[in-house]
Amino acid sequence: MCGRSSLTKTEKELEERFQASFYSEDLERYNPLPNFNVAPTHVLPVITNQDPRHFRPMRWGLIPFWAKDPKIGYKMINARVETVQEKTFKNALEKRRCLVPFDGFYEWKKVGKKKVPYRITVEGGKLFAMAGLWETWKSPSGEAVESFTILTQPSNKKVGAIHDRMPAILLPEQEKLWIDPSLSSSEALQLIIPYPDEATEIYRVSERVNRVGENDPDLVRPVKENLEGAYDLFSENE
Repeated sequence: MCGRSSLTKTEKELEERFQASFYSEDLERYNPLPNFNVAPTHVLPVITNQDPRHFRPMRWGLIPFWAKDPKIGYKMINARVETVQEKTFKNALEKRRCLVPFDGFYEWKKVGKKKVPYRITVEGGKLFAMAGLWETWKSPSGEAVESFTILTQPSNKKVGAIHDRMPAILLPEQEKLWIDPSLSSSEALQLIIPYPDEATEIYRVSERVNRVGENDPDLVRPVKENLEGAYDLFSENE
C-alpha cells in the first residue's frame, strides 16, 4: 500500500522534468508545493492521457463515476496491479491512465510493537512518476470532481525489507508510453516492472510523519537512533 508520499519540488521543477506546464487558473487549486507529507484526499498535479502537455489538479483517492458517495475514494487510493483489470478499475485502465509525480514515499517497518517510518526515493532524490488511473465524478449538485489512484505492485528486494508492496514507479522512458492511448490495457501493464534495487534509496525519518498535520522540511531528513532508543535528526555536519 502507498498511503503517504512527498512532493518537495516546485512547479518550475515539475514543468522542466516532465515537459508539461500548469494552467495558470489551476495553480491555486492544489496543496501548495513543496508538500513534505502528502496524504489521501490531498489535491495534486497529475498528467493525463487526454492532456499530456499540462498538469491537472486531482484529488488522491479515486471516486468512480458510478459512486453515490465520494467517501468511497478513501478506500481507493491504490489499485493492485494483479487485480486492476477487474471490474472496478477496468474502464479507467483502458481509457484514463495518468502520471503522478512524486520525489519520495513513506513506508513503515514493524519493529517489535512499534512501526518505524522510512522514506523511499529514487537515486539522487530525483522526481519520478507513479503509474496512476483517473476518473471524473459528478456530485448530485453537478460539480465535477477529478480524482486518481496509484497502482501498487510487490516490492523490489530493497523495499521488501520494510514492506511487501510498493507503488508502481515508471522508468523515465516508460512514462509517455503509460499515457499513450494507442496502448491497450494489457500492453500498458507490461510496463509495470520491479523498480531497480540499485536505483532505490531508503532511510529512516522522524515519527512526526505519522501525523498528517505535520508538514515541514525536517520530515524528509534522515534520523539516527541514540542510546536511549529515541530518534534525532542528523546534524548538517554528519
